[in-house]
Amino acid sequence: MKFSLTAILAMAVLSGCAVTSSQELAQSETPVVPPAEPARSAELIEKDRDAIRAMAGEYIVSFAFDETVPLIEGYERKEPKRSGASEVVILIEDSPNKISLQHLLIVGAGEVIKHWRQDWVYEADHRLDFVDDQTWQTVALTKEQTRGAWTQCVYGVYDNPRYCGTGKWNHRYGNPTWTSDRNWRVLPRREFTTRDDYNAMNVENRHTITPVGWTHEQDNTKVVRSAEGNQVLVREFGFNEYRHMEGFDFQPAYDYWQATAPFWADVRDLFDQAIEQGGVRIKVPLENMEAIEALFELAEQAEQGENLSLDEINQVFGEYIETIDAGMQLAEVR
Repeated sequence: MKFSLTAILAMAVLSGCAVTSSQELAQSETPVVPPAEPARSAELIEKDRDAIRAMAGEYIVSFAFDETVPLIEGYERKEPKRSGASEVVILIEDSPNKISLQHLLIVGAGEVIKHWRQDWVYEADHRLDFVDDQTWQTVALTKEQTRGAWTQCVYGVYDNPRYCGTGKWNHRYGNPTWTSDRNWRVLPRREFTTRDDYNAMNVENRHTITPVGWTHEQDNTKVVRSAEGNQVLVREFGFNEYRHMEGFDFQPAYDYWQATAPFWADVRDLFDQAIEQGGVRIKVPLENMEAIEALFELAEQAEQGENLSLDEINQVFGEYIETIDAGMQLAEVR
């Protein structure tokens, strides 16, 4: 059955359908450039800074990790992991465009363990990307990626790189929340000490300030990454909750940090110098402890009041850590 053009137009009108002319169709194929996002107001930036600083404090922490979606035939989800700790988070740098927080654990009878560090930089023009086994490359960020955003970089127990992510704080719903873009990270200790069937995690992180403290949610995908391509294994949900804690003696952590802070500042400076030159490679496998043990032995000497020279720290760096000289590449959201 044939319909005239007039009949087709009439039916379209009656049915509520839009009719697009060839000229309108051609115009619709022209890409629409969204207007440039307005600069983040000084008031919002200060709210961002308040949210980041709010993560400092004394906490009882619970860590929970659950594998959720198998992504390869025959994969069986591993048992959930649960742990906890008493942890103090100390504000160690607070400048207009950078805030740094150092985590310290207290275990057993007051034993202090230097834990992870999180650095936050506003509208950073570069960050680290985990690119290969024990290798992190410095990559440039585009203005579109970083406009109004904070880049969080996470470092390990001896200030070694772990991962970075970039995103904006959202204050619209009363509880400030920051969500990162997707990024690569090295395996956490809870994994590489127990398994060897994958070598990287692709992650998205979310931090939320709550009435009782703050939370860190992780959307993790476990991946076998190689030059031939990526094989995904399983998704994992991580939920770490930091609840304000009273009645616990955190003084040993503060004493440790007061005694060792200058030493660890020197270690950070050496890592920063390598990062600014192009990136870092750790010259021992992830599961080996030599670099950790060497720097923690020096930290113990500093805690006991010994004056350490930069030459002693440089000697450890020369043995276990090297700079990679690479031109910065534009970071891609993956």
